[in-house]
Amino acid sequence: MANLSSSALARTAPLYDRVKRVIPPPEWAVFAEDVDAILALKRERNAVVLAHNYQTPEIFHGVADIVGDSLLLAREATKVNADIIVLAGVHFMAETAKLLNPEKTVLIPDLAAGCSLADSITAQDVRLMRQRYPGVPVVTYVNTSVAVKAESDICCTSGNALKVVESLGVERVIMLPDEYLAQNIATQTDVKIIAWKGHCEVHELFTASDVRQLRENHPDVTILAHPECPPEVVAEADFSGSTAAMSEYVGKQRPPRVVLLTECSMSDNVSVLHPEVEFIRPCNLCPHMKRITLKNIRHALETGRDEVTIDPAIAAPARRAVERMLAL
Repeated sequence: MANLSSSALARTAPLYDRVKRVIPPPEWAVFAEDVDAILALKRERNAVVLAHNYQTPEIFHGVADIVGDSLLLAREATKVNADIIVLAGVHFMAETAKLLNPEKTVLIPDLAAGCSLADSITAQDVRLMRQRYPGVPVVTYVNTSVAVKAESDICCTSGNALKVVESLGVERVIMLPDEYLAQNIATQTDVKIIAWKGHCEVHELFTASDVRQLRENHPDVTILAHPECPPEVVAEADFSGSTAAMSEYVGKQRPPRVVLLTECSMSDNVSVLHPEVEFIRPCNLCPHMKRITLKNIRHALETGRDEVTIDPAIAAPARRAVERMLAL
């Protein structure tokens, strides 16, 4: 075992050099064997790992082939030239990857990796909303189950929500399920938005007083907020955008000190790319994202568990809603 670990450490040394600012050597010594095994398994199985921005650095920078926000992962999933896709993220992301790649095997390392937003609404809820607002199109955030997507006209992400809403050319839309995202988009458009009362358990915890306290403690700090944060938080921030937009902002603006009001691993992953920027916490952990680990990614590749399957009866309408978004 010692020789195996030493060999794994040697083979993964170039990867560790990239993340050594955020992962201490003793931790990498624990991760190296799984990282090494996953890299080998990907080659053997013709597999790729797609990782969301909220994955921990050893996954995001260590074993992932494609990384990004929900929109980028959805787009890139259609271009994957592999037999197996392992989705290092939460369940709705794996469902989306399967929708767009029905002929491929899609694995989720932990079936219990859910999402508070996805759990906040059901397909029946969407049908009831349609009855209450007949003729009003339904824009559904990708952070939803495939059954909810199947009841929708078009999907959106936090990165393209405004574009999607305005593409419909109507006076009002139903936007589900994130209430805060809907309210934040409503400030940017003349389209009337009818919202649902779903919230992200990570982003709803941030408050405007948190922002003011940060500015008192760090007068020169730049504060970036995810649009799933409450509107009063977004109003106090210097910039609001998707995880991809926040990463791009840091890369272009290079603020000396920055706070990302989002999931904790986001700051770690962006800081690897921008060592000249000081990242100030707070942040909030997503317990669902943290269910994904190197060990269960490795287990998924070794065993073929757990495969994501979708009922054909709802796959077609759900796929249309996602593809309509991607066509914009």
